[in-house]
Amino acid sequence: MTHDEALQELEKLQGWSLRDGTVIEKEYPTRNFVETMALANRIAAIAEEQDHHPDLHLYYRNVHVVLSTHALKGLTENDFIVAAKIDEPAADGQQT
Repeated sequence: MTHDEALQELEKLQGWSLRDGTVIEKEYPTRNFVETMALANRIAAIAEEQDHHPDLHLYYRNVHVVLSTHALKGLTENDFIVAAKIDEPAADGQQT
Protein backbone atom coordinates (compact mmCIF):
# COMPACT_ATOMS: atom_id res chain seq x y z
CA MET A 1 0.00 0.00 0.00
CA THR A 2 1.36 3.42 -0.91
CA HIS A 3 1.72 6.20 1.63
CA ASP A 4 -1.17 8.13 0.05
CA GLU A 5 -3.42 5.04 0.06
CA ALA A 6 -2.59 4.48 3.73
CA LEU A 7 -3.50 8.08 4.54
CA GLN A 8 -6.83 7.68 2.74
CA GLU A 9 -7.62 4.52 4.72
CA LEU A 10 -6.51 6.19 7.93
CA GLU A 11 -9.15 8.88 7.46
CA LYS A 12 -11.81 6.18 7.95
CA LEU A 13 -10.47 5.35 11.41
CA GLN A 14 -10.65 7.39 14.59
CA GLY A 15 -7.55 7.93 16.71
CA TRP A 16 -5.16 5.80 14.68
CA SER A 17 -1.88 7.25 13.42
CA LEU A 18 0.55 6.30 10.69
CA ARG A 19 4.17 5.76 11.73
CA ASP A 20 7.05 5.53 9.28
CA GLY A 21 4.58 4.76 6.48
CA THR A 22 4.71 1.09 7.50
CA VAL A 23 2.52 0.74 10.60
CA ILE A 24 -0.65 2.13 12.10
CA GLU A 25 -1.00 2.43 15.85
CA LYS A 26 -3.39 3.51 18.56
CA GLU A 27 -3.40 3.88 22.34
CA TYR A 28 -6.40 2.60 24.32
CA PRO A 29 -6.53 3.95 27.87
CA THR A 30 -8.16 1.71 30.47
CA ARG A 31 -9.24 2.17 34.07
CA ASN A 32 -7.12 -0.59 35.56
CA PHE A 33 -5.04 -3.67 34.80
CA VAL A 34 -8.04 -6.02 34.72
CA GLU A 35 -9.64 -3.84 32.03
CA THR A 36 -6.31 -3.76 30.18
CA MET A 37 -6.19 -7.55 30.09
CA ALA A 38 -9.86 -7.84 29.05
CA LEU A 39 -9.24 -5.49 26.13
CA ALA A 40 -6.08 -7.36 25.13
CA ASN A 41 -8.01 -10.64 25.16
CA ARG A 42 -10.79 -9.12 23.03
CA ILE A 43 -8.19 -7.89 20.53
CA ALA A 44 -6.59 -11.35 20.53
CA ALA A 45 -9.95 -12.93 19.64
CA ILE A 46 -10.41 -10.49 16.75
CA ALA A 47 -6.86 -11.18 15.55
CA GLU A 48 -7.47 -14.93 15.57
CA GLU A 49 -10.79 -14.54 13.77
CA GLN A 50 -9.14 -12.38 11.09
CA ASP A 51 -5.88 -14.39 11.04
CA HIS A 52 -4.03 -11.08 11.24
CA HIS A 53 -2.16 -10.34 14.45
CA PRO A 54 -1.11 -6.95 15.83
CA ASP A 55 1.71 -6.23 18.20
CA LEU A 56 0.24 -5.45 21.61
CA HIS A 57 2.05 -3.50 24.30
CA LEU A 58 0.32 -3.81 27.65
CA TYR A 59 0.68 -1.37 30.51
CA TYR A 60 -1.12 -0.97 33.81
CA ARG A 61 -3.82 1.28 32.32
CA ASN A 62 -3.12 1.29 28.61
CA VAL A 63 -3.04 -0.98 25.56
CA HIS A 64 -0.89 0.15 22.65
CA VAL A 65 -1.80 -1.58 19.36
CA VAL A 66 0.56 -1.66 16.38
CA LEU A 67 -0.64 -3.10 13.07
CA SER A 68 1.31 -3.93 9.94
CA THR A 69 1.63 -6.85 7.58
CA HIS A 70 4.81 -8.41 8.89
CA ALA A 71 5.49 -10.53 5.80
CA LEU A 72 5.45 -7.43 3.59
CA LYS A 73 7.01 -5.05 6.13
CA GLY A 74 4.27 -2.55 5.34
CA LEU A 75 0.54 -1.95 5.31
CA THR A 76 -2.25 -3.79 3.53
CA GLU A 77 -6.01 -3.54 3.55
CA ASN A 78 -6.09 -6.22 6.27
CA ASP A 79 -4.41 -3.88 8.72
CA PHE A 80 -7.20 -1.34 8.36
CA ILE A 81 -9.91 -4.01 8.55
CA VAL A 82 -8.51 -5.31 11.84
CA ALA A 83 -8.16 -1.75 13.18
CA ALA A 84 -11.82 -1.05 12.40
CA LYS A 85 -12.90 -4.29 14.08
CA ILE A 86 -10.85 -3.46 17.18
CA ASP A 87 -12.64 -0.11 17.35
CA GLU A 88 -16.12 -1.71 17.25
CA PRO A 89 -17.91 -1.63 20.60
CA ALA A 90 -17.21 -4.70 22.72
CA ALA A 91 -19.93 -7.30 23.22
CA ASP A 92 -20.55 -5.92 26.72
CA GLY A 93 -21.43 -2.55 25.25
CA GLN A 94 -18.27 -0.73 26.26
CA GLN A 95 -16.68 1.51 23.67
CA THR A 96 -12.93 1.15 23.29
